[in-house]
Amino acid sequence: MTHDATMITVHQTARPEGFPTPAHFAFVEAPVPDPAPGTALVENLLWSVDPYHREAMDGDFLWTLNSPMEGRTLGRVLDSRTPALSPGDLVMHRKGWRTHSVVAPDEVRAVPDFDGVPLAAHLSVLGGTGLSAYVGLTRIARLQRGEDLFVSAAAGGVGTAAGRFARLLGAGRLVGSAGSARKVAYLTEEVGFDAAFDYHDGPVTELLAKVAPTGVDAVLDGVGGDHLEAAIAALREHGRIAWVGAVAQYHSLSTPPPAPRNLFDLVEKSIRLEGFLVSNHADAHEELYAFAVPHLRSGRLPLDVTVVDGFEHIVDAFLGMLRGENTGKMLVARSS
Repeated sequence: MTHDATMITVHQTARPEGFPTPAHFAFVEAPVPDPAPGTALVENLLWSVDPYHREAMDGDFLWTLNSPMEGRTLGRVLDSRTPALSPGDLVMHRKGWRTHSVVAPDEVRAVPDFDGVPLAAHLSVLGGTGLSAYVGLTRIARLQRGEDLFVSAAAGGVGTAAGRFARLLGAGRLVGSAGSARKVAYLTEEVGFDAAFDYHDGPVTELLAKVAPTGVDAVLDGVGGDHLEAAIAALREHGRIAWVGAVAQYHSLSTPPPAPRNLFDLVEKSIRLEGFLVSNHADAHEELYAFAVPHLRSGRLPLDVTVVDGFEHIVDAFLGMLRGENTGKMLVARSS
């Protein structure tokens, strides 16, 4: 099959020092390729921009300068030269940040056909974002019914998913941090948090102590730095911390924030701190589906997503996410 349309791919052109800008990216046009034998051509429909992409900008482990970038994407097969994929199939893959991708069967995962579940769910609560929250709560922090939980960066994709999941898992008091009064209100009025605070309003340890005066049993932390220090201070004996990210140092890798000054409290209070990569827990995906899909269908699990329309705005969406402009998961949708 011959394609006469244009493919647009985003390249990173320079390593940022501090906060990235649109000047660190370029939109590169080329003809839409024909798939080689054993591959398929996918038209991408929905893109995920994630906090870890900022870390990826600083080295070659994910993104090489002046070459196509990586990212979670959902698309539809247009043309195939492999019996494993057929035109019309919906697939998830990691060859994102481009309008079209050529993929091999082992590079994609079929999008499950869940009646009544919107496609955006597969890149939010059912995707890597939701899996991070689910694994963090159930496998790492081992949250039990009735236990109190603190979630940092709670208004983002992982944070809102964690809040929704914790409620469904029977958590006790649920408290979170966010970056604005608007987000604090969103957490308490929409997501189901009992209390939340704007971390700009003072020392995080003091702010957390005010909303959780008797402490918490478990923590899902995606920030590090002062938030991790506050979490350690607030935890009761035998508390657990699931550490999933370090937003506090993404823009200052040369001078990261100081380590928590109260690390020895891990010993004194018998606290367990465990970091994890969601990529090591792919086997939990079916478990996540079994847990979340019935609640998505019933309406007990609403989607927390901010959707930017148009692939041409993907860099703006990414930078906006880093500035905290989104509530829930930041996604980019192909213009309709």
